[in-house]
Amino acid sequence: MTDNSPLATETGELPLIRPGSARSALSHHQFRRIFAASFGSNIGSWIQNVVLPIYIYNRTGKASVVALLILAQMGPLLLLAIPAGVIADTVDRRKWLMSMQMVMLTFSFVLAALARVDAPIWALFLAQLAIGIANALNMPAWSALLPSLVPQHDLPGAMSLNSTLINGSRVIGPILVALFSPLGAEAWHFFTFNAFTYLLVVWALSRTQTPHHAPDTTRGWKRFTFAFRVAKERPAVSRLIMTLGLYSLISLPYIGLFPAVAELNFGINDSSAVYKWLYATWAFGAALGGLALGTLFVGRDPRIMIRWGFAANAVAMLGFAASRSAVPAFVTGFFLGVSYFFTTTAMSTVLQGRLAPHERGRTMALWFMSFGGTVPIGNMIFGPLVDAHGARWLLFLGAAWALVLAWWCNIRALDHKSGRTTA
Repeated sequence: MTDNSPLATETGELPLIRPGSARSALSHHQFRRIFAASFGSNIGSWIQNVVLPIYIYNRTGKASVVALLILAQMGPLLLLAIPAGVIADTVDRRKWLMSMQMVMLTFSFVLAALARVDAPIWALFLAQLAIGIANALNMPAWSALLPSLVPQHDLPGAMSLNSTLINGSRVIGPILVALFSPLGAEAWHFFTFNAFTYLLVVWALSRTQTPHHAPDTTRGWKRFTFAFRVAKERPAVSRLIMTLGLYSLISLPYIGLFPAVAELNFGINDSSAVYKWLYATWAFGAALGGLALGTLFVGRDPRIMIRWGFAANAVAMLGFAASRSAVPAFVTGFFLGVSYFFTTTAMSTVLQGRLAPHERGRTMALWFMSFGGTVPIGNMIFGPLVDAHGARWLLFLGAAWALVLAWWCNIRALDHKSGRTTA
């Protein structure tokens, strides 16, 4: 029987580009444009994300103060994700995203001006809080936009590329910091550069025709509880969201506290080039982990990949925790990054595949609450403990917890109970 889908050739044979692959997702020009612009902007964001904790840690010497700045950056996700999701499913997503990019641009310039004069920490906190609020209002609409730019069969490739985008920028950002810092670049220079990169996304959005989504017909408080109803009615959705929240809270605080972990565990000063290359190595692993799902593992059941990913993450984190010098830290840090974003990309792929376009803004708000919103809580809890007792125990705890989640996040078993056979 001949396949009449757009992906089939005229002879009915399978195409050279495999559906669901990263290459197939890139064949859609609107997705490709947004992907490229977002990649450039994320490089700027991760330059700022690397430099700001170092700048604050150098001025204060306290991991707890760094955790406070991360709370300003990511904490708003916990409080504003649901209202932002309602907005994403109600307004013109393209115009909303453009406005949020301009807000983040403005306050990145403010942050640069404050850093130039070594302003009080509370002033930096307020500027970062403004950026965090705009980012929280931006994220649900952004997460709903990307899947709408590709057909359903290319969703795994799109999610894989999105993970690569985030982590590829994590690689390039620290490398640029490592290259330009010896040339005299200061924190405020990097923050200024980041501000300009938001214009890339504004330009790409202005040239993109976003698909129309079904309008939100709910009223009153039902708008704000919609995502919780979706999660309650779909066990796999609720399990994925709860798993991510628990993972972020207990296994991922080391990311925000990376400067303290590097100094206390491996003797690597956060202002050194070695630190920046260590972070870049970890981020490069994360980029490859995200990309692997849409390349090496395309066609594999992502539900199974989730469990294998958690198990691999536990082993890698155990090795990272046991490392006492730079060389083993680089090796295990690379695999820690690979397993980290391989797992979360597989989870995101399964979740996005369970949601209709008009549900994504509000339901993905729960995802970002779990992913970004719980990270600063973990940092606030564990930051003072790291100051008092060191950082090695934190990694051992995270490794043990990842192993628990490898057992608990069994989406295929949940699907079997409900009669579902595919991811």
